[in-house]
Amino acid sequence: MKFSTFAVVSVTTFSPTSAFTQGWCNQAAVTSRSSPLHVSIGLGPDKEQNDDVKELVPGVDYEVPDHESYRTSRRSKLDEQCDKWFESLMGGEDGVLGPLVEDARSILTTPVPLVNEEELPRDHEEWTPYVSPKLPWTPLTPSFGLEQFGLPIPRRNAETWRHFDVAGMVEQDYSGNTQDLGKDIELSDDDVASYQKKLEEQGGWLADDMCQARLVYINGRFAPQLSKSNQLAMNLHDLDTASDEVKEWLGRLTDGFSDQLVAPVPVGDNMYWDSYKKLSGPDHAIGEPTSQFAINTQQGTACFVALNTMKTGAVACVQVPKDHESESETVLPILVVNAVTKDAGGASGSEGVAMHPRCIVVAEENSKASFVQSCVDLDSDAEYKPKMYNGVTQMFVKQGAKLTHSFLEESGGRVVPGVEKGDDELKEGEASPRELEAARAELKDTHLETFDVHLLGDDANYEGTLMSVGGSGRVRIAHSVSLLQPGTHAKINGFSLCGGAQRSDCKTNIHHIAQGTSSEQMQKNMIGGRATGAFRGRIRVEQSAQQTDSAQLSRTVLLSDKSRAWAVPSLEIIADDVQCTHGATVSDLSEEELFYLRSRGLDRTLARNLLMYAFAGDVCSCIEPTMLDTLGSNKGLQKRLIERLENVVPQGDRAIKGEFQSI
Repeated sequence: MKFSTFAVVSVTTFSPTSAFTQGWCNQAAVTSRSSPLHVSIGLGPDKEQNDDVKELVPGVDYEVPDHESYRTSRRSKLDEQCDKWFESLMGGEDGVLGPLVEDARSILTTPVPLVNEEELPRDHEEWTPYVSPKLPWTPLTPSFGLEQFGLPIPRRNAETWRHFDVAGMVEQDYSGNTQDLGKDIELSDDDVASYQKKLEEQGGWLADDMCQARLVYINGRFAPQLSKSNQLAMNLHDLDTASDEVKEWLGRLTDGFSDQLVAPVPVGDNMYWDSYKKLSGPDHAIGEPTSQFAINTQQGTACFVALNTMKTGAVACVQVPKDHESESETVLPILVVNAVTKDAGGASGSEGVAMHPRCIVVAEENSKASFVQSCVDLDSDAEYKPKMYNGVTQMFVKQGAKLTHSFLEESGGRVVPGVEKGDDELKEGEASPRELEAARAELKDTHLETFDVHLLGDDANYEGTLMSVGGSGRVRIAHSVSLLQPGTHAKINGFSLCGGAQRSDCKTNIHHIAQGTSSEQMQKNMIGGRATGAFRGRIRVEQSAQQTDSAQLSRTVLLSDKSRAWAVPSLEIIADDVQCTHGATVSDLSEEELFYLRSRGLDRTLARNLLMYAFAGDVCSCIEPTMLDTLGSNKGLQKRLIERLENVVPQGDRAIKGEFQSI
């Protein structure tokens, strides 16, 4: 397979007292100069002339607008639909997080104040020239997405939602709730045996001797008879059993809307930064999270995290004690399974159902743990209902701890193969794959997943591998990692497979805040059929994060001429002593490699599938080994991945030939 080279960005320090700078300063000291065009060139009027400017009086020299009447003036019809759709999700029964529910509701329902930017005095410690105050007679309007709510709501033209099917999502009703929210599921012995067998077939099960703990949730409700609870992992029915630390962290929001950092960041002798909006300030700070500048850099997850806090019916709490398994070479995993039935446990008569699974993981000092999450379908005879899965996982890794995280998203059934074929390629009497895919029930489903990771102790280590191979119509995964202390390291691997008529969006944000941190990222995407996939990876290196070492690479394979892909890696570097690389490649299966395999006796379909598995294999190998099983097993991830790859393998010849046929 052939890929283009990637870019390398290296930033070094320059002396501010160079000869060029000194010369410029000497020229700037001259207030006026005559040019060959006989035009006066200078630095503007003297101070005495500026003092003569008349100060305008509000209500006399200009009319003061009613700013509130303009609050929603910029909303389009689709924007209004987005707000109504989100408002419908807030209705119904509240979750189990007690006072945090009301806090989240207050943040969501309180509109942002309409305030004009003001330039601070030049002698102020936070003065910056990068302000854009509006004229006093200009109406003030909120940032896009904040017209009605206190947190940004999805907008089709917003930077973070640009490549996602927002219109299709908000057209679907997900206002229903799971029945008996907050109550455990009581199963008979026959049900326990049946569910266990189904989970084993779907790959969402580990026996008691293969894991340290296991928590199983069905439609967001805890199933104690299928679980293995202990001091490592337990279900929180309410906040009374949670520690003060866990209570505080469960109330946090993403995208900087919880301004105080989880841990203060050292920036000098007895000096610390603890405010998100003031990092690298004042000239390079993100500023208020409700500003349009800040929203353009966000992942758009804050409103869904607040919604999850309001509506979740159970919390999977994993707490790894100090020095746990610190000397062990291999560690048995802690498994959290979220299984979804066809009706998502919704009440009869409801159009669609929303689920809000929640998980929090705390790794104490010098501990070692392997944490596995699995999202699978659970077959049932119930009537199908459209589903929205809004999952939130928070992870906090303390000093010297090492957390390995594996996430497997396999819900939503499987896409219809051959969707890329045109009508003229179909055999007589053959059903149109496009029509079959359009009629597939799971195409109405939306899967949203948010991961918020904080490395808050020296030398903390996090390694996360995320694989999304499900068949839901819309899949959006947002992964954020904050490196808050010196010596912390993060490694992120991701693989996304989409086909049929799916829309997939993967967003990552690696935030280097402390000095001497490092990160690695490898993202692979495979897009077939008539699907659309997008990847946006952001790395931000704050001014305090000197000696940062960060590498990011995204590779995308287009399997058909009808599939589409966007890859947007980005670097924001404020520090001047770093080593950072990033890059993105888009290609298709190599004709040369296919020819070689076919010349060895493999048919075209098998040769293509072999190359596809090789592309995904290096990410797949990073998953927790107990989930992989042997290649010949019917239960292991490798076997299931091969079957899903075979389902989207290209059929027929390409319409366009060349070195990179899809470009």
